[in-house]
Amino acid sequence: MLDVTERQLRSWEKQGFVTASKVFGFSDLLALKTLRKLREFDIPARQIQLAIASLRKRLKDVEHPLAQLRITAEGKRIAVHVSGNKMEPISGQLLFDFDAKEIEKLRSFPVSTTPPAASPAAIAEKEQESEVWFQKGLTLEETGAPVADAVAAYRKAIELNPNAAGALVNLGTIHFRMRKMAEAEGFYNRAMEADPNYPLAHFNLGNLHDEQGRSEEARKYYLSAIRLNPRYADAYFNLALLSERNSDILQAIGYWQGYLKLDATSSWARAARKQLDRLKNSVRHK
Repeated sequence: MLDVTERQLRSWEKQGFVTASKVFGFSDLLALKTLRKLREFDIPARQIQLAIASLRKRLKDVEHPLAQLRITAEGKRIAVHVSGNKMEPISGQLLFDFDAKEIEKLRSFPVSTTPPAASPAAIAEKEQESEVWFQKGLTLEETGAPVADAVAAYRKAIELNPNAAGALVNLGTIHFRMRKMAEAEGFYNRAMEADPNYPLAHFNLGNLHDEQGRSEEARKYYLSAIRLNPRYADAYFNLALLSERNSDILQAIGYWQGYLKLDATSSWARAARKQLDRLKNSVRHK
């Protein structure tokens, strides 16, 4: 799914980067994605091991740094974003953030201090301003800025428009990555209250419950995401995996077929087709 060969995966398992398993959860995929990106920048495996060990020692509540933290490559060294700072994980040295000036511009973005007006024009203006802050948050996340700055931008978007479902969902996902599940669930629920027809909020709640082993709750939210958007391929994909874990092979086959009707060409589709063929063969030989 992540263009990682089985040989490479087994090597990473032996090196302790990921736990050997027949089934990988959402956190495992996050860890593998981070690991693959570091290796693309030719970061040595030994350096990654030292960074992981150091982060576990320095951050007592972080058990799986590759999945829980935003870790990037700065040239030939590793950088981790913690509490609004960029840090070299082995030495603990703070790194200079070249986006600092842009972040200061964001903090000084003009915001009206007048009480919200009841007129439709004033409401529309605040919604537009909220959207600006939401886009700022997306940009900060995409450019690897400190998480705290992205959080501040999303919170400003919500302050201007309490029904900013996109900002609420993204705050939930940030907290999910930090393993703060209660906070993540709160933001996802607020997003659903703001927009009950927002499929992504339902889907992410499914991921959260799936990660916690609450299969029936996860299934309910994946199905509601599909009800809201019948072409939600990722929800079919996760339902197939969930059904496999619960040994419901026939249901898994149905979900894999549903996924492939929506996505027949991507690398994920190749993985799905492989799973589907394997399950069909297992049914034939029973």
